[in-house]
Amino acid sequence: MTARRHRIELTRARHDAREWIVKRRERTRQLIELGGLVAKAGLIDLTDDDRAVLFGAFLQVAGKLSGEEREQALLIWRRRGKRAFEEDAQAKADGG
Repeated sequence: MTARRHRIELTRARHDAREWIVKRRERTRQLIELGGLVAKAGLIDLTDDDRAVLFGAFLQVAGKLSGEEREQALLIWRRRGKRAFEEDAQAKADGG
């Protein structure tokens, strides 16, 4: 193998490794944010941190989103979520 070809392969390997690291960090950040939403909704306390209950609830939501009521559920939940985010931001702005 020539030195030039070896350098090209090393450069490609470094690029692939960096790309993998960036994707892993993005996924980790996404999972942390989603966990934060679970906590923000109060689900951890409401279920006594019962992972089976939480997973069952998520499966029920997934089932609803797979069915005929998908669009209606998304509309309702999106409105409710936006309203809660706005109320939280207002409470923080008011010093609460």
